[in-house]
Amino acid sequence: MTLPPLHLLIGSYTATGGGNATGISIVDGDVVSTVAVLDDPSFLAVDGDRVYAVSETVDGGVHAFRRAGSALEHLWDAPAGGDAPCHVRVDPSGALVVTNYVSGTVTAVSLEAAEAYAVPGGGGSGGAAAGGLVHGVGGQGAGVSAALPDAALATEVLPDATGPDEERQEGPHAHQSIATPDGTVLVADLGGDALHEFRISADAGSVSIEPLRVHHVTPGAGPRHMAWVSGPVSGSVGGALGGDLVVAGELDGRVYRLRRDESGSFREVCATPVFDGPGVPSLLSHIEVDERGLVTVAVRGRDQIVVLDTADDGLRIVGAASAGGAWPRHFARVPGYLLVANQNSDAVAVLPVGDDGVPGEAVGQIAVGSPTCVIPLG
Repeated sequence: MTLPPLHLLIGSYTATGGGNATGISIVDGDVVSTVAVLDDPSFLAVDGDRVYAVSETVDGGVHAFRRAGSALEHLWDAPAGGDAPCHVRVDPSGALVVTNYVSGTVTAVSLEAAEAYAVPGGGGSGGAAAGGLVHGVGGQGAGVSAALPDAALATEVLPDATGPDEERQEGPHAHQSIATPDGTVLVADLGGDALHEFRISADAGSVSIEPLRVHHVTPGAGPRHMAWVSGPVSGSVGGALGGDLVVAGELDGRVYRLRRDESGSFREVCATPVFDGPGVPSLLSHIEVDERGLVTVAVRGRDQIVVLDTADDGLRIVGAASAGGAWPRHFARVPGYLLVANQNSDAVAVLPVGDDGVPGEAVGQIAVGSPTCVIPLG
């Protein structure tokens, strides 16, 4: 089978986090190269020609780049506001939202302010690479620059909470944020079994995070990633969707379907385990919903991709397939294929997708060290 030409950015773990990469990788057809050298860029966000990367380290950071073809120009750094930032997203408010897993904190960065204070090429060291110039980031471990004023950043600490899993839920762990059609932001707290709702405001001079409410989920679920069932909301930015919310329970191996009630709280409509019976744990990671309402979720431990149908207000398993490698942490779609970042296989698997939404056997492997995030580029 002839693979389509692929143009991707790949986030990974480096030696700092026990991984095998050296930074952010770019895939341009058959060529894979390091395009930015920094510690543990485990999650990326792309908005136009801007690329944002976390550095998932102690006292972590977030880094901004300008993309030109297959090169990244380092623009600015900011503190993540906590330990082990694991997700970054451009919010419709004009803020960059960063969630910090270990410290259980959420940080918003005013992008308008950041752009005004950007220092092109600051902290970088250039070197030739197949895809263009490789830019390093100053202060690799912390990855923090004093370029941004204090008013351009705001950090909120999640309320202290624990869950029944004493090893994984000893405190709050912010894992992912998602925009809502109501103009707010939800943050999944794996440690506290909750979704925290905030209102974020940002302009050229300041940014703020206002806590609104806490939506509790089933104890022990360990909510990790979320996605909306319905289609895009008109005028939304960054993938904001409407309708029911599906949540991947990392710790209990269930997919949850939630819906707002008249009070504004999210209530469980249904929940489905991705696998029944004894065996290795089903540690859910990334989850997405396509335009047909089919839910795709990656399952670590079992190294599977599971597809569910949301018809009739339900969650019915359509099928499951091999992830094409070990420890599928993240995936992305391109027409006809699912690209799975298999962290422990040092490769991104290329899986053809059938008419029923279920992937087939891998038809290709893109060699890249400890991949944790895959972003298709237009």
